[in-house]
Amino acid sequence: MAILEIRDLIIDYGIIRAVKGINMDVNEGSIVAILGANGAGKSTTIRSISGVVKVKSGHIRFDGENIENKDPFRITAKGIVQAPEGRMILNGLTVEENLLVGAYSLKNTKKTVKDQDGVEKIEVTKRKNLVNQLLNEVYGYFPILRERKKQQASTLSGGEQQMLAIGRALMGNPKVLLLDEPSLGLAPLIVRDIFDIVKRIKDEGRTILIVEQNAYQTLKIADYAYILELGKIITEGTGEKLLNDEQLINAYLGSSH
Repeated sequence: MAILEIRDLIIDYGIIRAVKGINMDVNEGSIVAILGANGAGKSTTIRSISGVVKVKSGHIRFDGENIENKDPFRITAKGIVQAPEGRMILNGLTVEENLLVGAYSLKNTKKTVKDQDGVEKIEVTKRKNLVNQLLNEVYGYFPILRERKKQQASTLSGGEQQMLAIGRALMGNPKVLLLDEPSLGLAPLIVRDIFDIVKRIKDEGRTILIVEQNAYQTLKIADYAYILELGKIITEGTGEKLLNDEQLINAYLGSSH
């Protein structure tokens, strides 16, 4: 079941058409990847979903509702949260303060549950309890952040800052987590760690849309992937299928390692 649908999406930057009528589906509980070389339109696409980039025409539907060109803070409040390219760590704040900034849009939540006799009742989760629960979840994925929670975030290494950026996005309790180039500028060993954790986040119930240049590592964890070239989808398929297509990897995605 697609929680996020993109239909006939067109995005212009001035006179340049950056995205040329693409269609994509992101199924709930999956990792979907958008891959391609620099300038393919990957980041433009993901930023249009989070509301940062304006859409010329076409539709972006989330849970059946059109969200294209809505304000970014409204899209975040609906449950689409982006960990931005370049990490955007807030200098002057500690690691934990950076994480708590990610929880700014959370409110008390209500859901209907049935007790053991089958009687329906409303269960309220207080915001404070939800924040603590999410903090523990993030520290579970990234134990180094718990160790450094009182440290100035700007003093973390590049890999730790990327973990912090993903953790901060998770603090928004996303229904869909958007990751924009999470491996950028990181050493190969750190990249593998980050991708292992992204897979774990998915396995524990979250939906992830990831934009990446590191095709090989991404396809190893992606359920489905779209390959973009110059604003158009040139091919799509399961991560496994695309990973085994040597010709495609060499032609569009660089070497397979």
